[in-house]
Amino acid sequence: MKELWTSVASVLGVLAFCQSLLQVVFPPELRFAVLKFLNRLFHCFSAYCYFDITEIDGVNTNELYNAVQLYLSSFVSAAGSRLSLTRALNSSATTFGLSNNDSISDTFRGVAILWEHVVTQRQSQSFSWRPLPDEKRGFTLRIKKRDKDLILDSYLDHIMERANDIRRKNQERLLYTNSRGGSLDSRGHPWESVPFKHPSTFDTLAMDPDRKQAIMDDLRDFASGQSFYQRTGRAWKRGYLLYGPPGTGKSSMIAAMANYLGYDIYDLELTEVHSNSELRKLLMKTSSKSIIVIEDIDCSVNLSNRWKPGGGNGSSANRNCYDPSSLDLRGGGPGEEGGANNTITLSGLLNFTDGLWSCCGSERIFVFTTNHIEKLDPALLRSGRMDMHIFMSYCSFPALKILLRNYLGWECEEVDGELGREVMRELEEVTEKAAMTPADVSEVLIKNRGDRRRAVRELLEVLKARAERNSISNFGGGVVEDEEQEKRALESPKGVKRPPTNCQEKDNTSCKKQQQQGEAADDLVD
Repeated sequence: MKELWTSVASVLGVLAFCQSLLQVVFPPELRFAVLKFLNRLFHCFSAYCYFDITEIDGVNTNELYNAVQLYLSSFVSAAGSRLSLTRALNSSATTFGLSNNDSISDTFRGVAILWEHVVTQRQSQSFSWRPLPDEKRGFTLRIKKRDKDLILDSYLDHIMERANDIRRKNQERLLYTNSRGGSLDSRGHPWESVPFKHPSTFDTLAMDPDRKQAIMDDLRDFASGQSFYQRTGRAWKRGYLLYGPPGTGKSSMIAAMANYLGYDIYDLELTEVHSNSELRKLLMKTSSKSIIVIEDIDCSVNLSNRWKPGGGNGSSANRNCYDPSSLDLRGGGPGEEGGANNTITLSGLLNFTDGLWSCCGSERIFVFTTNHIEKLDPALLRSGRMDMHIFMSYCSFPALKILLRNYLGWECEEVDGELGREVMRELEEVTEKAAMTPADVSEVLIKNRGDRRRAVRELLEVLKARAERNSISNFGGGVVEDEEQEKRALESPKGVKRPPTNCQEKDNTSCKKQQQQGEAADDLVD
């Protein structure tokens, strides 16, 4: 045994002597060159190529590393045997990831791809204003050489898009509002934000199911239509106008749209914006994949004085027809309310929604709300500014069924079974006549949500009473309601009468001529 250990020691001594001799004969530079040559020789005969994606590029974070990490987390939970779990700040979901020096396979358009998560200890900490982590992290991508062009051109873009979708789905959505008086926060941003926690969804929205599905289809087509908008040369944005009586669910619709798409919301308060340039700056500071909301646009500010009560000579034709000379692109006049403090013009708002500045971002949705659509300037209602007009009506019978499910836990078949078809028939008959908003119906159900039968019974009584009152007020062919509608149509936000859309004066030639001039003025504003 002693002789064996002596022989082993002798061999080790010879190896150490040979190593020392090689280090003397072959300097480090020569050894490095030989290893480099052998490495190149190996890669020349190898069918694979490798790409390293490090966590930190110099002193900056590598966004591609974060995207790959999110992308792999979408399917690694089902494939990996040893995973790391993380939850980012303001995130609502747990993220799966590869453990140290673990690998996973992926396929893209029939191409096999191997990912390896490489973690090594950092040898030395170089001087930097930003301390570096003790570990060097990165991903190594192994592909066949013949697939190099496909991977670099399409696969990495696919990873970035998929990671953005996952990030938007997991992160907490925010509700922004512009700072008071145009002031900036500590980071120099004109928007202040709070977490967006509104629970409204299209499933709980009290609305006719067919109209609701049409809106969802339109939103889905918009969100997935990047290639279409690029091919047709259109800016990737869309405008929606929500109009109808108060309490019909316009704000709930906006929240449902945001939750459906996973977008942030920018609630723009026009009364805090003092100029067109400030309005453009606010638009530039909004992010893509967002919904920009202007609520009650007819009551926000006096945009312009396009309709003046009298004509140049006081004739009835001039009073009742559109007069292009009344076009005022400077906002309120010197003697008008808001003229000195707010100089937002109709032209500025049109450029905000449909001008060159509206294209500084992508995948944006503009939503306007109003209770009186007749008060809005026709230039705002055109396609490209308000592409889809959505009338938020009074509670219909299909919407009533949704409210019964939301507040009382009754599905449609359960309602027919427990309440009886006679009660459902009465509800169906009286709902349309009552003209109650979903907010009013919801209040009745909330008060009696502990007793479902009592809630339905009281709701039926309220609906019948409202229907009877409407029948009395509309007695005589609805003259009272028609007069009220006509009165609303003739009133502007400042109390100025707006000419009717169809001229009915004796001087029809003059009216038509002025209407044509008015259309030309609209084009000038655009």
